[in-house]
Amino acid sequence: MLSVACSRCLWRTVGLHKRPVLIAKPGKDRGLHVSSVRNTIMPAWVIDKYGTNDVLRFNENTLFPVIHYPNEVIIQVHAASVNPIDVHMRNGYGAASLNMTRDPLKMKIPGSEFPIILGRDVSGVVMECGLSVKYFKPGDKVWAAVPPWKQGTFAEFVVASANEVSLMPKSLSHTEAASLPYVALTAWAGLVNSCGLKKETCPGKRVLIIGASGGVGTAAIQLLKAWGAHVTVVCSGGAQTLMNDLGADDVIDYTTASLKDQLKTRDLFDVMFDNVGGTSEELALQYLKPWSGASYCTLVTPFLYNTDRMGIADGMMRSGFTLGSKVIKHLCKGIHYRWGFFTNSGPALDEIGEIVDAGKMRPVVEKVFPFSDVPQAFDKLEAGNARGKTVIQVIDLKQ
Repeated sequence: MLSVACSRCLWRTVGLHKRPVLIAKPGKDRGLHVSSVRNTIMPAWVIDKYGTNDVLRFNENTLFPVIHYPNEVIIQVHAASVNPIDVHMRNGYGAASLNMTRDPLKMKIPGSEFPIILGRDVSGVVMECGLSVKYFKPGDKVWAAVPPWKQGTFAEFVVASANEVSLMPKSLSHTEAASLPYVALTAWAGLVNSCGLKKETCPGKRVLIIGASGGVGTAAIQLLKAWGAHVTVVCSGGAQTLMNDLGADDVIDYTTASLKDQLKTRDLFDVMFDNVGGTSEELALQYLKPWSGASYCTLVTPFLYNTDRMGIADGMMRSGFTLGSKVIKHLCKGIHYRWGFFTNSGPALDEIGEIVDAGKMRPVVEKVFPFSDVPQAFDKLEAGNARGKTVIQVIDLKQ
């Protein structure tokens, strides 16, 4: 007999073929009986070109999302959150690669991707399911991180693949839940997928997190502590209390003295997880345990920058050369060098949800904005010095 976990994975993998499915579409009254998408609209924040916050536009007549594939669900968005990727996408960063992923046939047509709805995180309620969706049903409270090449969550409704969605932790409100999926999955991608850490092998590992006070950093701390690692974090002094509250074993304030000098007084690390880029990769050669399987992973990579500047083919070639040279350089010193990329995963969110409900991970919400103030939320994030997440409350209810 299949276990519950195995059954979930099976249900998540069905219906991945590309044949369209026709279902009843919600009408203006949000019932499930109007079949014409032309008669359905919703409010959303969109951009019609790339630029600063001035390009954000509130559109009450955005077309309602449509289920195209049998493994998709429509989610009524209760809350979303703003991530750095949203600011970068608003500016046009990664447009070349993302447009190819959206629709390769249109990638050479200027402006064919617009209007774009930004927003990656969603916490909400399932409204409708495709024919192959068995693990979810209408009315389920769910959370998810929608990948950047899909229309986002700064809207009343969003379509997501069932493979990207997970049942929301019972211990969280929608506002709290919306703060976690994208950053938790990004931390998961770096620590688990790139560095090979997992619950069974993590106890006793020494991990250094550079840039720990933002959304990804706060999620990484809690994930690692839930798995028994020793966590050292690098941040400014103003974040020290938060870092201690989240369970960090050692806090380094980079503003008080040279980071290199402070690291010299610590034991060597098994894993270095970088959220800021710059010269941090040079630290790996000095402060990771050589020839012991130690890994350095950075989330700040030149891949999208290269494809934007040089085109897809040349950009990928340049990125591959850069990565290869860094891998060899570090491997010669006995260190594994990795790039980390966000990976959407409902099964990973299932595990993260269990950690949350066990009381070993909590959302870190710095500020909540109403749906009408999305541009102000962008301003808040761009101001820097984040101490957690900026959340958008789409539905104005006590959650």
